[in-house]
Formats: sequence, structure tokens, C-alpha cells
Amino acid sequence: MLPSCLPSDELFVVKVQVSDNPAKPKITVILDGDNGVGIDECALVSRRLNNRIETAFGEEISYVLEVTSPGADQPLTSERQYKRHVGRKLKLVLKDGSEKTGTLEEVLADGIRITEEAKEKSKKVTLVPSQVNFTDIVKTNIVISFK
Repeated sequence: MLPSCLPSDELFVVKVQVSDNPAKPKITVILDGDNGVGIDECALVSRRLNNRIETAFGEEISYVLEVTSPGADQPLTSERQYKRHVGRKLKLVLKDGSEKTGTLEEVLADGIRITEEAKEKSKKVTLVPSQVNFTDIVKTNIVISFK
């Protein structure tokens, strides 16, 4: 039902969440796109999805529908999101508890290649190429800079 509500192949679903409220559940659909996603696209998907839900369950069903894009603080969850952010600075949390921060250079079939910032004792920053498998990543966030 959901993929057919998307206006183009450039958009994709990142996450669908349904609240536990039995009286009036909230359905949250988070979309992203290869070139980002705008408010007009979210509104179009919302209208299409509303129509599909009402057709399938009738108008007497009570729910709240929110269609949105991922916020700047939301972690990356799909390979397509990584591809969109090549050239940006990322912070990775790995399964072993370690963290890496660096610029995303390339998205590979099984992971990513970043140029990691390694600080030395002299407080000099060295750029070290590093490859990380998707299976080793717990969480990836874009580092927002206001410089």
C-alpha cells in the first residue's frame, strides 16, 4: 500500500511507526529521497495514504496520520540515505562501543569509506581512510556544523 502512494522512485520510506493508543492511533511515516523530500511531497503522500486507509477500513476509523521527512538529528538507516550524504561529516557508533567521526567518501556494497579524523598528541588532526561495514554500525548521525 505504502510504496504505491509515493509520487516517484526517488522517494523511499525510512520508517513507519504506529502508536499504542487504541482510541486514536498515530501513524507516523518518515520519507526521504535521493534529492531530499519537500513539504509538497509529504502532503501528496499523506493525501494518497489517507485515501487508501479510508477505502480499506472505512471513514469511521479514527487515527492521526503524520507524513514527514527525517530531521537533522535522525540517524541514517538505509544505504540510499548514506549515498545522499557523500561528502558530509558523520559520527558513527560501532557495535564494539567505539566511535568514529569523519567525512563520508564513498558508499560500498557492504559498508562505507570515510576519512576519519585522528587527533595526535600534538593536537594535530590527521586524516585516516577507514572502511566500515554496515553490520558493524549501530548508529550514524550527520554532524551539523554552524561554522
